[in-house]
Amino acid sequence: MIQATSSRTGKKTEDFLTRLVKRRHFPYLDGYGVKGVDALSNTTPKDRPETADRWNYRIVEKPGEITIEWYNTEVEDGVSIAVLIQYGHATGTGGYVVGRDYINPAMQPIFDEIADEVWKRVKR
Repeated sequence: MIQATSSRTGKKTEDFLTRLVKRRHFPYLDGYGVKGVDALSNTTPKDRPETADRWNYRIVEKPGEITIEWYNTEVEDGVSIAVLIQYGHATGTGGYVVGRDYINPAMQPIFDEIADEVWKRVKR
């Protein structure tokens, strides 16, 4: 729960808190969802085009929080192929395929943009 106390009134602060409570403060998150999908699709290794094409996002609202979740629907035998590429995996013949960190570098600029945008809106 977010609580705020002020010794004086301020129209900008009151407007911000009203938008926050009514969830009207975050319509721009869809744009970041799309940017994240594009970044993930573009950085997924080219030898897995079907995995690159299966990125998506959803915005999940719960009391007191809003989250953007990016996910990939390319699944084989109940396992996410995107996760196998990211972290590596054993093979059926006793070998091991080393993971490639492609998700974190793709998403860090998006996370930074979101943080900047939220901070800019809070300061208004």
